[in-house]
Amino acid sequence: MKISSLVQGLLSSLCLGTALADQLANSTYYNPILPGWHSDPSCIRVDDTYFCVTSTFIAFPGLPIYASKDLRNWRLISHGWSRESQLPGISWNTYGQQDGMYAATLRYHEGEFFLICEYLGQEDGIIGVLFRTTDPFSDDAWSDPVTFKPTKIDPDIFWDDDGKVYVATQGIILQELNLETGELSQPPISLWNGTGGVWPEGPHIYKRDGWYYLLIAEGGTELDHSVTIARAKNIEGPYEAYANNPILTNRGTDEYFQTVGHGDLFTDTEGNWWGVALATRCGPEYKNYPMGRETVLYPARWEEGEWPVLQNVRGEMEGWPLPAEDKSVPGDGPFNDEADEFDFESSSALPKHFVHWRVPRDGAFSFTDKGLQIVPSRNNLTGVPYSETDVVLTGRRGLSFVGRRQTHTLFDFTVDLDFTPREIGQEAGITVFLTQANHIDVSVVLLRGEDADKTPKLSLRLRAE
Repeated sequence: MKISSLVQGLLSSLCLGTALADQLANSTYYNPILPGWHSDPSCIRVDDTYFCVTSTFIAFPGLPIYASKDLRNWRLISHGWSRESQLPGISWNTYGQQDGMYAATLRYHEGEFFLICEYLGQEDGIIGVLFRTTDPFSDDAWSDPVTFKPTKIDPDIFWDDDGKVYVATQGIILQELNLETGELSQPPISLWNGTGGVWPEGPHIYKRDGWYYLLIAEGGTELDHSVTIARAKNIEGPYEAYANNPILTNRGTDEYFQTVGHGDLFTDTEGNWWGVALATRCGPEYKNYPMGRETVLYPARWEEGEWPVLQNVRGEMEGWPLPAEDKSVPGDGPFNDEADEFDFESSSALPKHFVHWRVPRDGAFSFTDKGLQIVPSRNNLTGVPYSETDVVLTGRRGLSFVGRRQTHTLFDFTVDLDFTPREIGQEAGITVFLTQANHIDVSVVLLRGEDADKTPKLSLRLRAE
């Protein structure tokens, strides 16, 4: 099988003569910085390199880690969850299409990267997971997780000056966390309910100038989505809300980028503040957004003792001077703007940015001198996804599906398919896939003929679920 995906984009160059114009050109960039489904971003800087993680739900491998030297060119360097053995059986026990890994937070503390997240979809509720590594460029270096038992989603991890470690989650509630055992302090402490929007969630805590700042998302992840902030002198509160909340939103506007929210803040090497958030290219209405929720970047200004001021999200942005373009990020994953062309003839593994729907079955994918070989799964891409009884046909044991994120609305996509079905109903093809309940397929399928002998024949099938 040969897959070639040639993404078409606009390339522009501009020659400006003055020093001011050069500075402006160096401060201009374009959103999204992580195109395609990259919701709930969390980003940090370590020395001269920036790192981000985003949600993956039940897609696998999960929790992609991206790195950049210049805030524009981002390379996929690893996944926090890349081995079934890290969480044995958890994927195959999840039948909900909106379950899985939700809203991770990435932080760096005393030479080590910490990736905290929560997995939804288990019978006994939410499972908290904390992965660690000293080498974020390697899948294998990410640890098996320490697990904990939260009651809410969207965990943030925060180290206070006294060495205590805290987890804040949806609500917004706070608990101390034992990094070795996963034990949480009880009872949870309620910090802040937000400004009145639904679903106060996605908290991040920052300590600055003697204040604890609590950044959250509220309004739900649709048109009312926003970022709000409060602060306190004590981590347990009481928290006072900023009078000019929300500090980031595109609600009530005709902007192309909508649903802006779920933010995180960090500094560049010059001490300038930046932020990331999720957004959809759907505006001004909320109807069509085939790329899903994507990661956007915005400049921020945070003066000593003051509240942060965030720039509204648009496609073309100007902010702090950006580093010179630099793609010297190590790793074998692609950059965010690269096209794909694979024949798999000399491959031993799938490209790093290809994903499955749940952990795949052993032996479902292999490589031969003809390319990628896929062994059919029992069910098609739909099956009976919400069944709790017919496990074989739910897809919970792994679909014969491999895909990549859609990053553009205009692109070329071709597949060379060599298909030899052995049973009536077997099919292979391509799909535009959202969930098992929402996908559009073009496939070749073996059907029983309409002649007297019912001779099987290959047919072309177009199907929309």
